[in-house]
Amino acid sequence: MSGLSDQINLANEWIHEGFPALRVLKALGVRRSTYYYRESHTPSPKKNTGGRPIPGFSRKKDGKRVLDSSIKIFINRLLDGEDSVYGYRKLTRCLQRKYKLIINKKKVYRLCQEMDILLPQREKKNKHPRRISRNHMVTGPNQLWQLDIKYGYIAGSRRFFFLASAIDVFDRTIVGIYKGTECKTKSITRMLQKALLKRGIPSEELTKLVIRTDNGPQFCSKAFYEFCEAHKDQLIHERIPPKSPNYNAYIESFHSVLERECFQRHEFRTLEQAYKTVDDYIDFYNKRRIHGSLFDRTPKEFLKQFEAGLINHKKPIAV
Repeated sequence: MSGLSDQINLANEWIHEGFPALRVLKALGVRRSTYYYRESHTPSPKKNTGGRPIPGFSRKKDGKRVLDSSIKIFINRLLDGEDSVYGYRKLTRCLQRKYKLIINKKKVYRLCQEMDILLPQREKKNKHPRRISRNHMVTGPNQLWQLDIKYGYIAGSRRFFFLASAIDVFDRTIVGIYKGTECKTKSITRMLQKALLKRGIPSEELTKLVIRTDNGPQFCSKAFYEFCEAHKDQLIHERIPPKSPNYNAYIESFHSVLERECFQRHEFRTLEQAYKTVDDYIDFYNKRRIHGSLFDRTPKEFLKQFEAGLINHKKPIAV
């Protein structure tokens, strides 16, 4: 086998020097099929995956080359003047404007790193500290609500709408819902305010209501933090860890049921049709749809019988 490989290598040398391939193969006694098969199945050398080599220069807008060493001199000049307060991104803009360089911020960052002039990264301070969700033993209504946002689609106008829902983990009641073409924090806090009044919170119970959400921008905002602070005597806001929707399993489950039993059964042509259909389904869900986890009762029936003391065998829910 090694002899054949040597003959093929020799054939390649002669062919690359300009000799006809058929004459070379005939002279060496190598079949054409064997030669071309070996050539097509020879593994290609590994490519360098380290990226393209650094060119060592940039160009001006007129096409002239400017070496990296000269660009570093330009950067030093900028840092000696009024531009000394800038970071690498704004230095890039200064190089483009003042010296007419075609250069991007990545290269300027690399050059600044080589010059050891990068400023330390500023620490990001969380203005609104996050309360991590923890395990709760839910023994009654208005102890834990889960809140999340879902999208709906309007086929008639090819647009989406937002649906924010809050569910009581104990009795599975959808205590609040918001529908709209945009979903701002103000809309959600208004929905929660109405839900608190409708459910009679604050109540005489000693435990505060816990509202659990994910880390969406509406729930991390200053406005939502201020809403929770204004109602800190009534509720506590906690956020689940990133990439852990199981902490919000009840509202996630409701949204999957809503998708299957409502959204997939209707093709919405207008926003008004979508809103009315969702409202009708929520009314059905709360008042007429039986739940196996509620002993085949509806949320409304279960809550009414629980408050009347007719249900005392439901186990606490560990959430």
